[in-house]
Amino acid sequence: MSRYVSFRDFDWFLLLFVLIICTLGVIEIYSATFGTKFAGAHVKQIYWVIGGVIVMFLLSLVNYHLLLGNAHWMYLVAIVALIAVRVFGKKYLGARRWIQIGGNHFQPSEWVKLILILAVAKYFAEEKSSEASGSDIVKVGLLVGVPFLMVLAQPDLGTALTYLPVAIMGFFLGGMKAKHAVVILLLVALVIPIAWMKVLKPYQKDRLTSFVDPEADPQKAGYQVLQSLVAVGSGGLTGKGIRKGSQTQGSFLPIPQTDFIFAAFSEEHGFVGAIFLLLLYFVVLMRLIHDAQTAPDRAGTFIVMGVVAVLAFHILVNVGMVVGFMPVTGIPLPLMSYGGSSVLFMFLALGIVMNVRMRRFVN
Repeated sequence: MSRYVSFRDFDWFLLLFVLIICTLGVIEIYSATFGTKFAGAHVKQIYWVIGGVIVMFLLSLVNYHLLLGNAHWMYLVAIVALIAVRVFGKKYLGARRWIQIGGNHFQPSEWVKLILILAVAKYFAEEKSSEASGSDIVKVGLLVGVPFLMVLAQPDLGTALTYLPVAIMGFFLGGMKAKHAVVILLLVALVIPIAWMKVLKPYQKDRLTSFVDPEADPQKAGYQVLQSLVAVGSGGLTGKGIRKGSQTQGSFLPIPQTDFIFAAFSEEHGFVGAIFLLLLYFVVLMRLIHDAQTAPDRAGTFIVMGVVAVLAFHILVNVGMVVGFMPVTGIPLPLMSYGGSSVLFMFLALGIVMNVRMRRFVN
């Protein structure tokens, strides 16, 4: 493929909607942290968004086939980084997930998602068959399973779960047979009880069960879900307004600038605001799917749909968690939640999507 591409083929429409979501996120972070020890976090978020846009443009210029060609080295670096977290990582709230670099905290597990998208795309793009064999499923399962178990051991159940949609999308697009899907489901059913007894920490079990009946332990395990439901419900039709949310500004809603930012946004902007935000995400997802359909090759389609899978999973789980339909797993809302690693991951992923799109007509 030619190295010459034009920004005329850049998906400016997608970028516009992404930046609208980021802007709403910055405003909500400002409102949720005003007068707290986290005040000013919105300024850092602006810097991360600007940095993300820059790296997105830069990455869009690097031929994605070059990235695919080095996916095995990037995967090796990812594994080494996760080992480094285990050995040198900074422990916070009982979890060892970050490496401190200067005054900032770097979370390698966020970046692993992008590498897995490339690795899975590379594997299936090189397969000539239109149907995934049993050995293909085992190999990709190990490819995703190794970092999954390493992140789960940090412990970080939420981030580990975000790796699974990459494998599932790969299996689906790779032509997984129905009998293989049944076998996988049976294995999952067998593994779940073992994981529940031997792998999950007590607080993780509480999170997974509290959403079923949060009122059973309203002061501890069910506290986050109950306060989130109150915040969402109290927003009414049009919301209470910026910096006027009783749950958010009253510090009843836990970490409103990160995991529960959708609850804070719903309290301040109501049902109308929440639906508007979800429509923005819907447009972004549909645009990404369109870019996958117009990708120049099989590898490009796998890459873009991998991004779609991760983004959709994040939105589904985070919003479901906030309204009590999903367990609390600490998965941020993409482009909205405060956090440099999450923001930069999303813009890097979008950079690769733009990369694929800009090469649609390049021979």
